[in-house]
Amino acid sequence: MSTSGPVGSDLILERMMSLHPKLIDLTLDRVHRLLATLDHPERRLPPVIHLAGTNGKGSTQAMIRAGLEAAGKRVHAYTSPHLARFHERIRLAGELISEERLTSYLDRCLLANGDTPITYFEITTAAAFLAFAETPADYLLLETGLGGRLDTTNVVDRPALTVITPISIDHTQFLGETLAEIAFEKAGILKRRVPCVVGPQPDAAMEVIEAQAARLGAPLIAQGQEWHVGREHGRMVFQDEDGLLDLPAPNLIGAHQFDNAGAAIAALRTLGFDTMACEAAVTKAQWPARMQRLRFGPLVEAAGACELWLDGGHNPAAGEALAEVLANLPPRPTILVCGMLKTKDIAGFLRPLSTFANELVAVEITDEPATLSAEETASFAREVGLKTTTAPDPTTAIADIASRVPNARIMICGSLYLAGLILRENG
Repeated sequence: MSTSGPVGSDLILERMMSLHPKLIDLTLDRVHRLLATLDHPERRLPPVIHLAGTNGKGSTQAMIRAGLEAAGKRVHAYTSPHLARFHERIRLAGELISEERLTSYLDRCLLANGDTPITYFEITTAAAFLAFAETPADYLLLETGLGGRLDTTNVVDRPALTVITPISIDHTQFLGETLAEIAFEKAGILKRRVPCVVGPQPDAAMEVIEAQAARLGAPLIAQGQEWHVGREHGRMVFQDEDGLLDLPAPNLIGAHQFDNAGAAIAALRTLGFDTMACEAAVTKAQWPARMQRLRFGPLVEAAGACELWLDGGHNPAAGEALAEVLANLPPRPTILVCGMLKTKDIAGFLRPLSTFANELVAVEITDEPATLSAEETASFAREVGLKTTTAPDPTTAIADIASRVPNARIMICGSLYLAGLILRENG
């Protein structure tokens, strides 16, 4: 199918954007109303693994999916935002939803909702629930969009398992200013007597999670308590009360992926899966725009002999993780091509990277209303000590870097929206 122009789902999604004036409005009232009109697809789902957290949700979900699929299970998956096409958000029994089915489910939701106010994320999540309810599968991996307690996905009364990945400061305008406030929102996915796998957390966040778990009688399977993960001789070692696993290092790059892999393995073992599934989780997971080396396409050709990397991280914790990856790659001049949104802690993201990057080329994110201008991003970069220039777009930036520093490592970073733009432009 050609994607050169708008297709049916694009036109429906554009109309859905106009149904509510706010892009984000955290409440469950509107989605409960629509789901009732649709005969409650959220009550007809396969066993749900519900994931929340600030960083690592997508990588952890991808690893759990790889493990379940290696064990022969059919797995639905829901994630957001998408990178290149909306269809990426809805994976049905291992395959991205087809254009025909996506258009059909969106149409049904639009008809059921009428002109009643509802946000884009709410009505598209309802469409996803319809797809998941009407397609046979063994599990549904359900990722929160924002927070947890009032997130649209938090309408499943009895998931099989919940997972909370590392929590850090982000989305303060919606979730609160402190780690404790943000953790309270994330811990809203905990359900009575449903086990929860917990990745590494700051003390302030863990205290909130533990208090909520105690109130609900939800067993916690927490890193550093019920399970441990480490790196030995280039391999990954995982240990819990059932024993020790000696596994290959995660194929997703970065030290932080050991923690994400640990959470995925803890989830698989809690669900009763064996070592084969655990090994597949760390060796077969695919997750675009997370320390992804681009090797083919027009942008790679424009980069010439330069390495071209892509990462969608956008908050201080992601900046620290990215800096750690850069610190452990073979030495090369490293130049960031960076575009960010106004809603992010720009200096907080860039500060850890200033030690490992030789310079930064700032760009605007095309067609994204909340983008910073290239000069605004450049101003923040200069504040943290980065040598900085601007470019009208990423393609120009890449070509210019390749002409000046032909052996550079070019890291495109700062936003998932920028990452999506890059993946589309690179084919």
